[in-house]
Amino acid sequence: MELADLATRLLARMRARGEMIATAESCTGGLIAATLTEVPGSSDVVDRGFVTYSNAAKIDMLGIRPATLKAFGAVSEEIAAEMAGGALGRSRAAVAIAVTGIAGPGGSEFKPEGRVCFGLADAGGVRTETVDFGPLGRRAVREATVDHALRMVLVAVD
Repeated sequence: MELADLATRLLARMRARGEMIATAESCTGGLIAATLTEVPGSSDVVDRGFVTYSNAAKIDMLGIRPATLKAFGAVSEEIAAEMAGGALGRSRAAVAIAVTGIAGPGGSEFKPEGRVCFGLADAGGVRTETVDFGPLGRRAVREATVDHALRMVLVAVD
């Protein structure tokens, strides 16, 4: 399923539930919110998007704890969880999706290129997962991240 179709389906499902979504994005730089808002009529479902590329932005805009950053690093499920929780708490959304990762080029032995951590927050709490997309190239990793994020939210709201 193409990104536009995923976004349309997700927005329709959330609209039927009378709920809104918020995004907290690092490695995608706002691409999840952009994909959602490309769909006509999305303004009744998309509440807001936080682009928190720097650690300072994650702290200032989402309330990420510096101690968590120091202990786990920006690319971690712990940070993805705090990002999602921060976005949910700072919005009118019923669900928030957060992503932080290494789109490339680069990476390390412990955090390779293509690793992305996802966080999803809703009334049921916060769930996280990590996906290693591999060294697909920056654009492909970011697109795969958007795809996975939209699917993750769709599963949560279905």
